[in-house]
Amino acid sequence: MPIARPADAVVIVVAAVAGLAWGVAADRIAARWPPHEDGSVRPVDWRTAVVAFAGALALALLVDRLWNDPRGLIFVGVVVVLLVLLFATDLDQRLLPDVVTLPLVGYAIVGFVAGIGPYVRTPTDLLWAAVAGVALPAALLVISIPFGAGAIGIGDLKLLLGVGLIVGATRLVATLIVGALAAAVAIVILMAAHRITLKSYVPYGPFLIAGALWAMLANPPA
Repeated sequence: MPIARPADAVVIVVAAVAGLAWGVAADRIAARWPPHEDGSVRPVDWRTAVVAFAGALALALLVDRLWNDPRGLIFVGVVVVLLVLLFATDLDQRLLPDVVTLPLVGYAIVGFVAGIGPYVRTPTDLLWAAVAGVALPAALLVISIPFGAGAIGIGDLKLLLGVGLIVGATRLVATLIVGALAAAVAIVILMAAHRITLKSYVPYGPFLIAGALWAMLANPPA
């Protein structure tokens, strides 16, 4: 049964605080793991604040959108927690570890079989999610070829496969669109501030993750 609106606000605030704490923890994990080649540990900086804000917003939206679906809340909550960790590692090390991205594929299948995934519910949904999860990363890889090696990371493509199987084809397309728009805005701002040039490398993973979080949490599942 839905809880009263005043309680909703309290729970959402608690979720935001928990998300803030996890964001800081994820940043500190990313500063140490995977270990840097020189053994260094990055101190707290602007990335800490960005990841903390992302964690707070993501968990608050998660609770707000899925509070009335406890199983879906837990299922998506695990994904959100992992995406915040990936967000932190890519900001710090330009790396999306396989140990986090690849299990998302199996997790998506388990969620579908158990009937707890709120986005992919029918065999047809799963089929289209699988098609999109393979075809869209493949298309991105082909498009990136003229721009040279490293234009898009293989970790980004693995992430898209797992995310696609979790959120479905339509929301995966939304992930790419929102991620591309966010990247474009960030690049324009950074160039205007003379922080980067057209030749600078900007990791795409954080923007894809932002797009995935938006696709999952901007609108509740039907």
